[in-house]
Amino acid sequence: MTTTLFTARRIHTMDPAVTGATAVLVRDGRVVAVGDAADLRSSAPDAGVVDLGDGVLTPGLVDGHSHPVAGVVMTAGVDLTDALDLDAVRAALAAERDRLADGDWLLGWGLNPRVFGAQNPSAALLGPALVGIPSYVQLYDGHSAVASPEALRIAGVDGPRAFRSSARVVCDADGKPTGHLLEADASDLVERHVPEMTLAEHGAKLRAELDGMAASGYTGLHAMDFADPAAELMEALEREGDLPLRMGFHPILSPGDDVESVLKLQGASGRRWRVEGVKLFVDGTIDGGTAWLERPDVEGESTSSLWTDFGAFREAVTTLHRAGVNAAVHSIGDRGVREVLELLGELRDAYGPLARHRIEHIETVPDEVVARFADRAAAASMQTLHCTRFNHADRSDSWSRRLGDDRVDDGFRWADIRRAGGVLALGSDWPIAPYDPRWIMADAQLRRRFDRPDLEPIHPEQGLSALEALEGFTTHAAWASGEEATRGKVAVGYDADFTVFADDPLEVDAETLGTLPVVTTVVEGVPLRAV
Repeated sequence: MTTTLFTARRIHTMDPAVTGATAVLVRDGRVVAVGDAADLRSSAPDAGVVDLGDGVLTPGLVDGHSHPVAGVVMTAGVDLTDALDLDAVRAALAAERDRLADGDWLLGWGLNPRVFGAQNPSAALLGPALVGIPSYVQLYDGHSAVASPEALRIAGVDGPRAFRSSARVVCDADGKPTGHLLEADASDLVERHVPEMTLAEHGAKLRAELDGMAASGYTGLHAMDFADPAAELMEALEREGDLPLRMGFHPILSPGDDVESVLKLQGASGRRWRVEGVKLFVDGTIDGGTAWLERPDVEGESTSSLWTDFGAFREAVTTLHRAGVNAAVHSIGDRGVREVLELLGELRDAYGPLARHRIEHIETVPDEVVARFADRAAAASMQTLHCTRFNHADRSDSWSRRLGDDRVDDGFRWADIRRAGGVLALGSDWPIAPYDPRWIMADAQLRRRFDRPDLEPIHPEQGLSALEALEGFTTHAAWASGEEATRGKVAVGYDADFTVFADDPLEVDAETLGTLPVVTTVVEGVPLRAV
């Protein structure tokens, strides 16, 4: 058996019954004692010692919502995140085109819809770089894209299409596609023709991404995808050595899919990964007009579920619940969140708490819906950078303009959900937003970018405390996945997964927290790097 004693200036156990600890004793990947460093040294004189000096140790941070496997593919091509007007976008696409070899596709990602102003996204507006070449540019929300005429020709898309979801090939008055593709069923028509990277290339990029996530402070993540070749990638990476963090996958169940296709994947696992639930989308995005709102947005859209047959959605979630499978439901609009909360509450009352469900994003909800999180039929899983990186207090962003003032006031209600007694897991939604947990915790407190003190906070009363932000990545993240008995705390019997900071994340100011060095992360009692 391997026994290691970790000592630190301070340990935040996240267990109110254990305070003032300065050491944690680990045996074979599990915590066996927590307490005073001198006492534990005496009780385990043969243990190896990892002295973290002035470091501050917390439970390992877990990203509550990420797309690691799909994200590697989604981030191919030119990054348009910082191109905030059409001239900048066109220049970036033109520069990328100049770098391409003959026959290559022009790819881009992170396109902010604000660049189109009052106009609808289209290939024509993106400029001459898209002319005569297959091009596929994804908007920042990951729910829509713009394809060039040549890409549409290759995909055989020459007019509107009917889908089992509310996805749409946007067409002009003459029925000709503009290039704008809304939601996955429409985007997939073109995306399936984009040349694929090899398994080796995908694996190398994924390994680098996971290493970066671990270095930023993560010891685990809830992965909201498991499409091919995820299983093959995981097996290949683990043949090379341990993953730098734990991964819990949620394969996607889309309208028209057979629920058995995701049930049979449950339990698949490796050393540090497993399939632990299912991801579903009840709606899309506010920017794209595909959210599910109680009343239309300012463009008269966002009025229905992504599942055009909501009865089929109810049946699918009921099957998952009765099978004891966790459901993670993407729901952004107030109507969608309400409908899902009501359904999950009904299932718990009818069959018991057989699974641990969660609602992802929750971008606008009124008081009565916030209050429903108190009964914990579902955890709230939210991403603070969606608010602080894409929206503005002056409401000049596309989200605010599309939604309308009163529902903007009900936006991103992190503090209210906590005050109501709800569980609030925090996450990144990478690659939709940056993954760094320090940025996310800092912005959660400030309600603005931590690195932009010139910006006005967005409804600052919804900011979290430093403790609540840390809980979002530890105790609340563990509860959201049903792992609160083994993860989220530094406690006897728990997994020895830790994050070590150079200073105290609960005491430094939020601006400092955003760049606070991570000394190391520890998974199963093994440090990521020597200290």
